Amino acid sequence: MTPHNALASDWVEWLRLEQTPGVGPETARQLLAAFGLPSQIFATDFTALSKVVSAKVAKALLQPDFRQLQQRIELTQTWCSQPGNQVLTWADANYPRALLDIPDPPVLIYVKGRLALLDAPTIAVVGSRNATAQGIRNAEQFSEALSKAGLTISSGMAAGIDAAAHHGALRGAGSTVAVIGTGADIVYPSRNRALAHLIADGGCIVSEYPLGMPAIASNFPRRNRLISGLSKGVLVIEAAGQSGSLITARMAAEQGRDVFAIPGSIHSPLAKGCHQLIKQGAKLVDTAQDILDELRFLPMMRPVAASSTQTTSASLAEITSADQRLLDAIGYDPVHVDHLVEQVGIDVAELSGVLLTLELDGHIEQLPGGMVKRIG
Repeated sequence: MTPHNALASDWVEWLRLEQTPGVGPETARQLLAAFGLPSQIFATDFTALSKVVSAKVAKALLQPDFRQLQQRIELTQTWCSQPGNQVLTWADANYPRALLDIPDPPVLIYVKGRLALLDAPTIAVVGSRNATAQGIRNAEQFSEALSKAGLTISSGMAAGIDAAAHHGALRGAGSTVAVIGTGADIVYPSRNRALAHLIADGGCIVSEYPLGMPAIASNFPRRNRLISGLSKGVLVIEAAGQSGSLITARMAAEQGRDVFAIPGSIHSPLAKGCHQLIKQGAKLVDTAQDILDELRFLPMMRPVAASSTQTTSASLAEITSADQRLLDAIGYDPVHVDHLVEQVGIDVAELSGVLLTLELDGHIEQLPGGMVKRIG
């Protein structure tokens, strides 16, 4: 049986090493430093192994569950036989160089799609799963502009900001890399199935988890180090005060990457995380060009500014003066509809109709609790 990989024999041995209970990246490094390649580790006797790792791990290395291991090998070989699917180990020349620079790169990764994107200049775009309409728009516009400039966009294929970032990035030459928290043969959340197919065709999907690994909450924060590790910097778009996106930003800073954040309303819970990052030294940005300038990245073509001013100018020409008066009263901070009734001087029924029209046209977003804010 030959895996669909240049390092066929090593591939199996590396998988065995990675699947050994108690062997993580740090233990693997210790074993490799002491004994050489995985095949040499497995040829070492118990006494020598137990000088480097615990007796329990040494025993597991020499006496694996061969039946379970063989099932894992066969499953992975079948997956690798499909076009575009590969397994990369530390010894593989195609293993992304950026990941080798982080403290704990995974022993092996499962890759589906365009392998070359893993060594392309990359910026991570992350944020809230429960993003606002403006946040979704920002993620798409920034990602599209950066991708058209030649940067690859990495994110986690979660709902909300991540999905929007991938969609925007696929419209540019830089494309996108999705680092997922499940096995590479599983799509999570299931609503992103169509997006996963688009990324597999035009971008790249990466996972450090074995095939068949379901969605486990603790795996998602851990994969964030790979999102930032592949990137020159991380852009955070909408994040609550306690957010997984802040974990990614912290890991990026620890890895020596730049951290960028888009500010929001002081009244918005989803701006708290971004404001916190800015206070801690993240670079405030309001256009994609800000990021390109900071990275000193020469774009393939000058990107369209990802700020909302252009779309706003075109949109405002299409609305009536009465609607414009209402938009001016709403502003970009959330305001309660009762305040609008008093300020604009129309009854609630008429106001509700106008607000619905403005929302459908993409000018405003209606929020919980009778609040509304302007977008675009």
